[in-house]
Formats: sequence, structure tokens, C-alpha cells
Amino acid sequence: MDTIGYGMDISENISKKLDFGSTVYQNIGNLLNKIDTFRGKWQSIELKQTSYLKELRKIATIESIGSSTRIEGATLTDTEVDKLLKSVKISKFVSRDEQEVAGYYEALEVILDNYEDIGLKERYLHQLHGMLLKHSDKDQRHKGTYKALSNKVVANYPDGTQRTIFATTEPHLTQIEMEGLLAWTNERLGNKDMHPVLIVATFIYEFLSVHPYQDGNGRLSRLLTTLLLLKQDYKFIQYVSFEHIIETKKEDYYRTLMEGQKNRNKEEEKIEKWVLFFLDCMLILTERLEAKYAIYSKLKTVINERQQARIEYLGEQLSAAVSDLENALPGYSRNTLKKDLAFLVNEGLVLKTGAGRGVRYHFHELKNL
Repeated sequence: MDTIGYGMDISENISKKLDFGSTVYQNIGNLLNKIDTFRGKWQSIELKQTSYLKELRKIATIESIGSSTRIEGATLTDTEVDKLLKSVKISKFVSRDEQEVAGYYEALEVILDNYEDIGLKERYLHQLHGMLLKHSDKDQRHKGTYKALSNKVVANYPDGTQRTIFATTEPHLTQIEMEGLLAWTNERLGNKDMHPVLIVATFIYEFLSVHPYQDGNGRLSRLLTTLLLLKQDYKFIQYVSFEHIIETKKEDYYRTLMEGQKNRNKEEEKIEKWVLFFLDCMLILTERLEAKYAIYSKLKTVINERQQARIEYLGEQLSAAVSDLENALPGYSRNTLKKDLAFLVNEGLVLKTGAGRGVRYHFHELKNL
């Protein structure tokens, strides 16, 4: 069984991993075509719907932070994440989960607001990794620097158990392998000789295989996915959570990584299953975003401005009591408010829970699709 030296010829090495059969490439082409068709449609939507997109981005941010940290073993729900983020300026986060959420939030916000100025360079990766682990007490020594000790990819499960997924690059080879990977990715993106989403999928697989940092590699890989897709003009990625889709397909996520990794640095290493998984997740993402927009279009035709204001308030708060809505949106009678809520519940646009004084209304369709 022949072995490949990773640092000797990165282009040839990766090309072998992408040497798929015609049927696989046909499937990849079909998926990319659907993703790009949606991107074209979304670009025209993005020019017109600024207030709605702001709300979508807020919801996606909460879901992304919650999902990405839960994949690595955190337990905070999206509601708990949202509550924490409203007090994110507090100076000390007590629990490990809170520390990870705060770090992910800060790194993600930097990417969303500054992606055009963040290059795929070692110093930016170190800076993002430092932000990611900024609040993590146990990670202060090694944040923002490549690993000094061997590590491995493990799957964390809600019951506290772990499963080793695969071994990773040894510390003494990390620097050279990352230099080669960054050079290959930037060259491919610059030359435009491969579809950009295929380049991104390959980069993420290689990044996770190297596992360059002592901790935080999984979370950073998902942040880098968002960064690279935004830089390649797939701007819809910020409006629906890619991380949430990964969380719901966690078993497939690890399985497809293992399929390539079991033959790491051998001639047999192929990553078609990972690439197809990555593209399938992106396609699901486009379908969810399209469904959310379809409901938004329905909102614009079946509800009036007053009812739209109720929806927008619930979108900000995620849930509220009648008294909350009454105080937040004065100028209308309580009876009118109750009629609006009954109509929105009947239309399936708002979810009602509880009874009597415990009744609460929740932002429903746009969040949970």
C-alpha cells in the first residue's frame, strides 16, 4: 500500500483525493448547479429585503452558535444562547458552555461584518482561533497558536461519552501541512480552475484532518466555512444556519470524515463521500432559506402592518406574553391585540403555548423551518 508525503506536492496529493468516477462528478455537478441557481435568485432578493434579512441573520446567528457548540459537547439550548447573548458584555462567563458560546459569537460577528478584509492566511486563522477561545479558562495557553501536543478527532455525545474518530497530523508536521493547504486553497481560488464550493469543501476536510490547534478545531472549521463561502459570494450562508444542519446530521458528518481519514496519506484516500455530504448540507440550507422566504412573502400578502409589527416583536424576543406585546406596541386596544394574535396563530405564523395567565406566543414558522 503506497504512502503519500503530504508536504511534497500538495496539489498532486489533493488531486488524487478528488479523482472521482464520472457518476460521482455528475452528482456533484447537479448539486452545484442547484446551489448556484439558488444563489442567483437570492442575490435579487437580497437587494430588496433589508429589514427581513436582518431578522433572518439574527436567528441564524443564534442557531449557528448553539449548534456548533453543541456538536462539541455543549448543552445550552438556542433559547439559553439567546438569553446569554443579550448579556454578552458581562466580564466573566462561569461555565465552559457559556465561555464557548461567547467566543463563538464574537468570532462569528467579526466574520459576518468583516469577511471581505479577512484573508485566508495563517495570522488571520490564529486571530480567529484566539477570539474563539478568548473566554475559555483552560485554553488560554494555547489559543492562537498551532498545537504542541498530539490530538485526535473525537465525537462528543449528550451522555458525556466520547468516540475517537481519527488520528490527526503530528505537531512537528502541522506548520508545513497548513502552509501547503493554505497555499493550495488560495491558488485554486485565485486561478478559478475549480468550483469554489468544491475548493471550500476540500479545504475543510483537510483542515479537520490536520487538526492544527490543540482545541477548537471543529468550531473553527465551521467559522471558516462561513468565511470562505461569504468571500466567494455565497452570501445567503449568513441567513440560515449551516451549523444547525450539521448538528442534525452529526452521525453522517463524522462518518463521511472517517471514510476518507481511514486511508489518510495513502493512495486509497478519497473524499467523495465528504464532498457529497458537504454539498447536500448546502442544498438543504438553500431549501430551508427558500421556504422561509416563501412564508415571508405570504406574510406580506395576508397580514397588515399592525400584525407585521407583532411578528417582528416576537422575532426579536422569540416568545412573549400578551402583556409584553401590549407594553411594547402601545396605541391599540387589548381586544385588537388578542384578535391579531388569534389570526396569526390560526394562519400558523405564531405558536401559542400554555393556558390562562401562562399563555405565551412564540415566533414560529420563520424560526423553525
